[in-house]
Amino acid sequence: MSLYLALKFLHVLGATILLGTGMGIAFFMLMAHLSRDAAFVAGTAGIVVVADALFTATAVIAQPVTGYLLTRETGIGLGEGWVALSLGLYVTAGLFWLPVVWIQARMRDLAAAAARAGEPLPAAYNRLFRAWFACGIPGFGSVMAIVWLMVAKPVLGG
Repeated sequence: MSLYLALKFLHVLGATILLGTGMGIAFFMLMAHLSRDAAFVAGTAGIVVVADALFTATAVIAQPVTGYLLTRETGIGLGEGWVALSLGLYVTAGLFWLPVVWIQARMRDLAAAAARAGEPLPAAYNRLFRAWFACGIPGFGSVMAIVWLMVAKPVLGG
């Protein structure tokens, strides 16, 4: 296997992990939230925090490395329109993902405390859920746009 194909495989795998894990986390967190069961929310959020640490964080590190090595291997410059836009969207996704990591851990802790006390999810949890959901739209949307740019490689600019 050539270096290019190995890098491309790893880069596509990383993108798939980011999309798949992001979509899975969003689905499971939403389903747990809709149940309004504090113990179920706490358990689901606990798993989500681990999944983000294992899968998302690994892919977040691997993507710029494999992407940079691919540009070197192919001779595509980082200033190429679609590459530059992808990098900007990557930063945008990261700016929304970083608070989400903290929000998920805090939601887990609040739900666990409510479950132990036999109480409903507190107002602070609900505020955090709204923030988590609001961050997910531009964060996940940016990742989807990056994947489109990687596939389409449109000519941007003049």
